[in-house]
Amino acid sequence: MLKIAVSTAVLLCTVAAGLAFAAPPVKPSPRDKCPVCGMFVAKYPDFTTHLEYRDGTVVFFDGSKDLFRYLHDLKKYAPGRKLADIGRIMVDDYYSLKQIDARSAWFVLGSDVYGPMGKELVAFSTKADAEGFSRDHLGKGILRFREVTSAILKGLE
Repeated sequence: MLKIAVSTAVLLCTVAAGLAFAAPPVKPSPRDKCPVCGMFVAKYPDFTTHLEYRDGTVVFFDGSKDLFRYLHDLKKYAPGRKLADIGRIMVDDYYSLKQIDARSAWFVLGSDVYGPMGKELVAFSTKADAEGFSRDHLGKGILRFREVTSAILKGLE
């Protein structure tokens, strides 16, 4: 019985420690601007995305589309930085508005839902949610992070 109690206590402490170190959601200040379009991103909390460099620098965007534009032309938007300098890349799940890892997200292309800069890549944490949204909102495709190319971004202009 004592072994079970000790094992349970150790398990609870381990879980609590893991939760304590989980990164809290990062939110933009009213002064943060998108480096791609210059918009103040805090005005658009439903579409705000961000990336975090390994040195702690955080860069905010008004939507996934501008995040990808930045990533595809880092030399223009962040001279001296490399893709290897980037740690986390976060987008908001459209339904829950919770921050999710962009590299594992599902993006709906060409829907009738527009972001602050017009046509947008709408992010979801699950394929099922992306498929349902795409059906309901006339989506033209569902993409993974690595499938978003410069040509696709050009088509969203």
